[in-house]
Amino acid sequence: MIKIGMGQDLHRLVSGRRFLLGGVQLPAEKGEAGHSDGDALAHAVIDALLGAAALGDIGGIFPPSEPALKDADSMALLRSAFGMVKRAGWRLVNLDCVVCCESPKLLPFRDAIRASLSEALEVPAEMVFVKGKTAEGLGPVGEGRAVQALAVCLLERGDSPVMRKEAKHEAEIRN
Repeated sequence: MIKIGMGQDLHRLVSGRRFLLGGVQLPAEKGEAGHSDGDALAHAVIDALLGAAALGDIGGIFPPSEPALKDADSMALLRSAFGMVKRAGWRLVNLDCVVCCESPKLLPFRDAIRASLSEALEVPAEMVFVKGKTAEGLGPVGEGRAVQALAVCLLERGDSPVMRKEAKHEAEIRN
């Protein structure tokens, strides 16, 4: 079985906070407001994974009303959510992400963000991609007051065509 999940998150940018994307701190004058550390990309990925596996969403699993989650490490939350996905029998095939912000530019940090996400998700970096976009000056993102992240993942479980092909390939290598 193959399933697709989509996640989205939007955070206001405020002074006095770190700007985190996928567990990587980027140089910026403002950072994401949030109950946790505010990593919008990690949050979008969590929602994509949980949604694809039909296990819930970030707000239900890690409620912002929970005092223990104040300033929580979003990458630790991502690893926890992915553990739930794996225990339900799912495997990540790929993850594709878009981050919308006016600054900083993401290209110089893309490889570090991909490496951080792939490590947390226990997959090669080639299975994770992150693109940076601007909002052309429109809305809160375009005005530099917010950051938005979108994530789409593909999960597989059981006897999917991809898993059959991989099993056949591994058998051929062993023989």
